[in-house]
Parts: sequence; structure tokens; C-alpha cells
Amino acid sequence: MRLSDGKRIWAVIGGIAAVVLAMAAAPAMAQGMVGAPHAWGMGLQEAGGPIKEAIHHFNNLVFGIIVVITIFVLALLVWCVWRYRASANPNPSTTSHNTLLEVAWTVVPVLILVVIAIPSFRLIYYEDRTPNADLTISVQGRQWYWNYTYPDNGNFNFDSYPLTEDQLPPERRHLFRLAVDNELVIPVGANIRVITTGRDVIHSFFVPALGVQRYSIPGRALETWMRADREGVFYGQCNQICGTNHWFMPIAVRAVSREDFDKWVAEARTRFASADGTEAPAIAAAPAPAQTETLQIAEARR
Repeated sequence: MRLSDGKRIWAVIGGIAAVVLAMAAAPAMAQGMVGAPHAWGMGLQEAGGPIKEAIHHFNNLVFGIIVVITIFVLALLVWCVWRYRASANPNPSTTSHNTLLEVAWTVVPVLILVVIAIPSFRLIYYEDRTPNADLTISVQGRQWYWNYTYPDNGNFNFDSYPLTEDQLPPERRHLFRLAVDNELVIPVGANIRVITTGRDVIHSFFVPALGVQRYSIPGRALETWMRADREGVFYGQCNQICGTNHWFMPIAVRAVSREDFDKWVAEARTRFASADGTEAPAIAAAPAPAQTETLQIAEARR
């Protein structure tokens, strides 16, 4: 077979692969961004907000450093094997110390760690909280579901449970164990302050595409924030082993326009009103075990 024929075959294979990938991605693009794992995915999930973008930048920095170190070590190893092979060095050196070399392999790793540490600390503080929140949402982890409260919009709250596979339409069956009955709805472009707490055991509020993760601990209120810069649904799960039904705690955050969010709030205040016609109490006032009656603030506001 001639070389030109081989190139044609690889071109055909590449074209078929591109078509298949485009067909697979078409439904997701038609329905807006879906922040969820997908088949043959590589790397981190696509960023849905500024926090995840900052995580991507830091990940690229660390990955680049790892690649450079790996190539350097491999090249050094190959050079040593070739340069100091037995046939070329019948009488090996008896040198046991080299001051310059020992200083170098101590100082250089320290400098590399400093290069990694500075953006790492900046990212940690950036993820911690937002000074100018447009909306506050309280998130409470329970065995085994989530409870959300909107104190800035009438203090209504609701529970969020996963949907079974037969409750999903055929085109959404791949989201089994991620889709929920009541999604956490937020407006696009708004800085959302998230206050997490737990009612029974430690849970973890984790939405990869938005770059948010915070433990929900009984008796403590922890603060973080998130922002979605585009409309879509962003999925997550509790990633803290919290009991036998740990898998039963998916998270679905739906980002919508401000107009649609206001409409949803108006409907939700009626839909999730308590049986006596009054709105549900805030999470902080929800009943808790006797040993955690007093809600402690785990982090002092800066």
C-alpha cells in the first residue's frame, strides 16, 4: 500500500470520528450547556463560571510544570544511561558529593513549589467568599437529600430528590442519578452566596462545572459562592461518604435569565409555601439534634 493511500484512510477515519463526535454533542448544545460527565471526556469539565475558569488556569499551570519536569527527568535519565554506560566508562567515577549539584536540586524544587503556592493561595481565597453577593441561598444536607432556602426572596424552602430512570424522558436517561425533581435555580451573572450546614452528618455540596465545593456540617454554617456566566444546567453530587444512601444526593443547578428567575421565584413562593399558608422557616431555624442546637459560625467574616 502506498503512503498516499494510508493518508487517505486516516483522513476518512478522522472525518468519521469528527462526525460521530459532532452528532453526540449536538443534543447537548441544542439544550444549552450541561455541566455533567460525558463519554470519552478528558480533562476537567467545561467552565460554567469564573471560579471554574480560575481552576482551569491553575490546573494548566501545574500540568505544564509537571510536563516540563517529566521531560527533563526522562532526558536526564536517558543521557546518564548513554553517557555512563559500562562500555564507555570501564572505570566508574568514585565521586560521592557535589556541593553545587546538591544545592541546585534543593533550591530548584523550592522555587517550583513557590511558583505553585502563590496562585494556589490566591485561588483558595478567591473561592472562599464574595464580598458583594447579589443573592444568598442556604443549603442544608440531609440523609439523604438536599434542602434549599432563599432568605432574600421570601424565605421559602424546598427539598430536592433524585429522579428515577423511568421518570426521565428517553433523551435524558443518560442523566440518571444526576437529575432531580426540584432544581436549585439561580440567575445568570449573579454572585450567589452559599451558606451550607448539615442536619445529621457531614455532607458535601459539590458542583464541578461551577467550581464550588463546601462541606455541610451539623451545627456550623460555612460560606462559599458561585456564579454562572451562561444559561444551562450544572450537575453535581455529594462527594462526602455520608451513609448507605450517599449516592441519593445529586445536585442540579439551573442558571436562567433574571426575568425567568423572577418568574420562578413568584411561582416558587406559592408552590413551596407551608401547609398553613405561611412560608417555610429558614434553615438556621430548622430543628437539629440536641447536641447542635446552637448554630456556630465556623469562619469569621473578613
